[in-house]
Amino acid sequence: MEVLKQRILEEGVVVSDQVLKLDALLNHQVDPQLTMEMGREFAGRFADCGITRIVTVESSGIAVAFATAYVMNVPLVFARRKKTLLADPDALCERVPSFTKGIVTDIMLSRQFISSDDKILFIDDIIANGDAARGLIKIIQRSGAELVGLGVVVEKSFQAGARTIREQGIRLESLVRIMSLSDGKIVFDD
Repeated sequence: MEVLKQRILEEGVVVSDQVLKLDALLNHQVDPQLTMEMGREFAGRFADCGITRIVTVESSGIAVAFATAYVMNVPLVFARRKKTLLADPDALCERVPSFTKGIVTDIMLSRQFISSDDKILFIDDIIANGDAARGLIKIIQRSGAELVGLGVVVEKSFQAGARTIREQGIRLESLVRIMSLSDGKIVFDD
């Protein structure tokens, strides 16, 4: 997506050779038109897969996952990162490290919103090391649902996350692939 690449170049902030801050696009502020365009792109790529439900991890993936779910006319379910007093005590849960937060958290998905009849499309904002993605994939697999694929807005191809997901035989579609953040420059992998 050329428009996304251009916006990343204009508004992304290279924090280090490992971290790209996309607060202006995905992680703090959301551009509704760009987000809907990303949702249409994912919906088009997975149009023939019989998707019954979109899943994501709160919170940065929610906007793009919502746009995709809207276009595909299916429900969106997001895995929570914090347990609440009203949380389902029988929720599917997985402990995962967070690359950007530097902590380990639990992600939880209520069994009420995912079943073995579902064909799941997992949408996320960024894949780096892939820990959160692998955690949600385990939850989906334990639910008995079929994971049809994973769509990520930004793949940092210089980190192992996307590669390890693909090595599991999971279809992973990225809107943009970044090859390097060295010397404060964003280099796309075309």
